[in-house]
Amino acid sequence: MTTIEIRPGQTGPLLKPAAARMARTVLLLCGVVSSLLYVATDILGGLRYRGYSFASQAISELMAVGAQSATFVDPLFMVYGVLMLAFGVGVYWEAERRERALRLTGVLLAAYAAIGLTGPTLFAMHPRGTGTLAADVPHIILTGVLVLLLLLAIGFGAVAFGKRFRGYSYVTLLLMLVLGTVTSSYSARLAAGLPTPGLGIVERIDVYASLLWIAVLGVALVRRSSRVNAPVPA
Repeated sequence: MTTIEIRPGQTGPLLKPAAARMARTVLLLCGVVSSLLYVATDILGGLRYRGYSFASQAISELMAVGAQSATFVDPLFMVYGVLMLAFGVGVYWEAERRERALRLTGVLLAAYAAIGLTGPTLFAMHPRGTGTLAADVPHIILTGVLVLLLLLAIGFGAVAFGKRFRGYSYVTLLLMLVLGTVTSSYSARLAAGLPTPGLGIVERIDVYASLLWIAVLGVALVRRSSRVNAPVPA
């Protein structure tokens, strides 16, 4: 009869150390790839949207109901969500048993990704000026939930490394809170179809700051894993 060895604290069949390290590395690098994909999707989607202004229009307008770019960006943002989900799993897996904050970071990132996957198909905003603020409440609530999960993930993930990473994480949090507040002030004008000068710039700095943090966390965890598992010289 074949048996499978399960070690204490392990939830599945024992993987060979090399295979496990490779799997964790791939999952962690998904965070870097997801951030790059998001930026590329934003840029390419905006270029496919005739008359789109990166300076004054929101990223959500690229996937709005009936938007010219929706059929292009929606699948790519779905792939972004899958990559982020994989990254969340990788962060959780990489955390040591006592690193509860980092494990919670992985759970929060996975939740952020899983909930975000519903956005392009179920909670897309109405095109600028064609709806009302009330009509976009589901989209606004979803955005709020995603932002909260991301802020919590960054907050808990801040303690994953030393003072430099903690300071960088706190600066990212402060930047996101300030710029997120500014961005939300545009909501009524956006729904009414009024000009929103600067919205695209403010929102992109906000979003790109979080994407950079995710990429930095992924690289830092890969580097830490490589140091821990480096062969000891004979």
